[in-house]
Amino acid sequence: MATSKIKKGDTVRVIAGKDKGREGKVSSVKNGKVVVEGINQVTKHAKPSQANPQGGIVQQDAAIDVSNVMYVSNGKASRVGFKIEDGKKVRYAKATGEVID
Repeated sequence: MATSKIKKGDTVRVIAGKDKGREGKVSSVKNGKVVVEGINQVTKHAKPSQANPQGGIVQQDAAIDVSNVMYVSNGKASRVGFKIEDGKKVRYAKATGEVID
C-alpha cells in the first residue's frame, strides 16, 4: 500500500459524515481507515471480562475512512503532499507550505 498522508498523532478535521466540522487527534491508522479521539462514537455491549468486570454498555471510537478527514495546519484544513527535502521524502501542508515531518 502507498504511504499514508495521515499518520498517528496528526490533528485532523472531519469533512464528511455525522461529525463533519469536528477536529481531533488520530489515535490509529490501518487499511485506509483512521480512528480519531472523540469522533464517530459508537455504543458497544461488552461482556464482563478481567479488564471490565462489570461489563455493560460502553462508548468507543469507531474508524472513519481516511478520505473523510483532512490534516489541520495552523487551524486551517489542508491537503497533504510529499516532496524531497535534503534527500529525504517529507510530508507538507499544501495550504501553508509548512513541512509536517
